[in-house]
Amino acid sequence: MALIPFFKPTLRRKDMDAVLQTMVDERIGPGDRKNEFLRQFCALIGAKGGFALRSYVDTLRIALQACNLAPGAKVGVSVLSPAVYQWIADQLGLVLVLGDIDSEHGCLSQQEALRLTEEGCAALLVHEPMCQIPYGCDYRQFGRPVIEDCSQSLGSRYEEVSAGSFGDLVVCAFEEDGVVSTAGGAALVYTDEKWHTIVDDQLGTSRTYSELPDMNAALGIIQLATLEEQLAKRREFYTLFSKALLKTPNKLYGIGNIDFLSNGFGFCTVLDSRAEDAIKFANKYQVSAKKTFATSLATEHSDRFDLFPNALPPFLRAISLPIYPFLKQSDVELLMKVISHLS
Repeated sequence: MALIPFFKPTLRRKDMDAVLQTMVDERIGPGDRKNEFLRQFCALIGAKGGFALRSYVDTLRIALQACNLAPGAKVGVSVLSPAVYQWIADQLGLVLVLGDIDSEHGCLSQQEALRLTEEGCAALLVHEPMCQIPYGCDYRQFGRPVIEDCSQSLGSRYEEVSAGSFGDLVVCAFEEDGVVSTAGGAALVYTDEKWHTIVDDQLGTSRTYSELPDMNAALGIIQLATLEEQLAKRREFYTLFSKALLKTPNKLYGIGNIDFLSNGFGFCTVLDSRAEDAIKFANKYQVSAKKTFATSLATEHSDRFDLFPNALPPFLRAISLPIYPFLKQSDVELLMKVISHLS
C-alpha cells in the first residue's frame, strides 16, 4: 500500500480550461491575465501594486537588490529560514546574520530583530514558516527595509493582522505545493508606491523575460477564485489534527491560540521524542512525514543552543505531515490516528 502523498496541488481538471483558453487566444506570454492575477493578489493582501515574476529565487534577489544594499551588507534572518536565502545572499555578496525565533509564533522574534539591526543589519528578510505570522511584531520600527516572505503563510490571520502586512516589500511564491499555485513563479508587492520605480529599475530590460506568463497567471486566477473554499478545507483539517495532537505530549509549532486562523499550508508538530522514530512510525501506517526544517539555515548551527534556544528544538524534533484539500476522508481519519499516537 502506497504512502499518503505529502502534498497534492490544488488543481482540478476543469481548472485547466482557463489555461487552455490562453492557447486559444494565442497569447501565452506576459499580458492581460498576468496583470489581472497580480491585481487580484494585491487586493487579497492589501498591497497597492507589484510585479508577478517567473521565479521565486529571482523575486527574492530583486527584493534584496531593491533595498540598495552595498556589497558585504548584512541582512537579518531567522535561523529557520530556508537555505536558499544563503545561496541568494552569496550571489549578491551579502552577509546573512542569524536570529532566534519567538516560541509563540515561530518567526523571527522582535527582540532578535532589534539585536540584528543593532549589529549592523541593513535589512531584514522575514520568513513565515508553516502557516505562522509574527503577530505582535513591528519590524519596520527599526528603520530598516523589511522583506516579508509569506510563501507559507498566505491566508493566515490572527485577530486583525494577516500574512502580507509585516513588510515594506512582500514576496510570495506560487510553487506546486503552495496554497496558491501558478506552477511556479512569485509575486513581489508593496504598500508604498515609492517601491514601484525602485523595483522596476532593478528589472530593467529583463522585465520581458522575467514576468509571469499568462498561461501560469490563468491558473493563478482560478486558484484565487476558489481560495476561500480551499482555505476552509485546510483549516478544517488543521483543527482536526490539532485536536488529535492534544492526546500526546507533543506541541503544535507556532501559534496555538484558538483565534488563529491558519492557512493550513502545513501541519507541524514539535515532538517530545526523536523525529526519525516518529517518521518511521508514520511510514509504518502509510503516512508520509518529514523533518520540517531539514533544509534550513540551522543545519550549520545545530549545537548553538546558546544562540538559538527557541529555534533548535523544532529544527531537531519538528516533523510535518500531509495536509491539503484533496485528502480523502479515510486519509484524514488515518492521519488523526497517527498524530494521536505520536510519542
